[in-house]
Amino acid sequence: MASSALLPLSSSSASRRQALRAAAALGLMAVLPLSAQARLALASAINRTARNRALSQRIAKAYAQLLLGVFPERAREVLNTARQLVRAGFDEMAQQEWPADVAKLLADLRTQSDRLDALILQAPTKDSVVQVAVQADRMLDAANTATLALEKMAQADTAKLVNIAGRERMLSQRMAKNYNLQAIHPDSKAVREILASDALEFKRGLDELGKAPISTPAIRTQLELAQGQWVFFDAALQRHADARGLEAVATTSERLLEVTNRLTDLYELALKEVLG
Repeated sequence: MASSALLPLSSSSASRRQALRAAAALGLMAVLPLSAQARLALASAINRTARNRALSQRIAKAYAQLLLGVFPERAREVLNTARQLVRAGFDEMAQQEWPADVAKLLADLRTQSDRLDALILQAPTKDSVVQVAVQADRMLDAANTATLALEKMAQADTAKLVNIAGRERMLSQRMAKNYNLQAIHPDSKAVREILASDALEFKRGLDELGKAPISTPAIRTQLELAQGQWVFFDAALQRHADARGLEAVATTSERLLEVTNRLTDLYELALKEVLG
């Protein structure tokens, strides 16, 4: 990828060098022009990095399901698939060259991911589920920081829509994870507050996407499906965290994830059209 860290500098263009230094100091590397290939790669990178936010929470959700005995075979399958997707995403990102500041953020994300991966190798206990949840949130934070940096590089409003749709994907998994934590630690006020806050944020995200100027028939269809699946998921979240409630949340969170994942991919395609 052509970036400020990789562009060759002519010894005769002192003003160009000064401008680059100023941009670096201000963290404005994204204003530099990118090649068409780099712009398309950037659209995919935003989605792939954003996907790690959801995968971090998905891993923690499935790990908690193993302790709770909620669809354990499916939970193991989810864990294995999520780990494979994380590794595949890093391999894909490694095929591009990134500015030094972005590369550092991606390296930090990989470190947090490796730490989470190491934790889930142990058999789940109440304590280890909490440790996994904490580390999953650290991975989420690292993925979010990297995603925002990539969004800034894109210099396109559609990049924000990819980010928002990807955040909806993450929230579907974080709410399910925290519902599971609530079943394990029912007296946790913090978990209840995060659940309530995430539900409001999810609804705001759907509203924002619905009002966005960029829309296609496929996007509108997925938004309608997301609204419908949210109704089912929200109803499941209101249930008592007993065996039936846990199964309802596990099932409806999967359906909502499928819809929001397709929605994010559609916004990625729209961004590629804008950047291409």
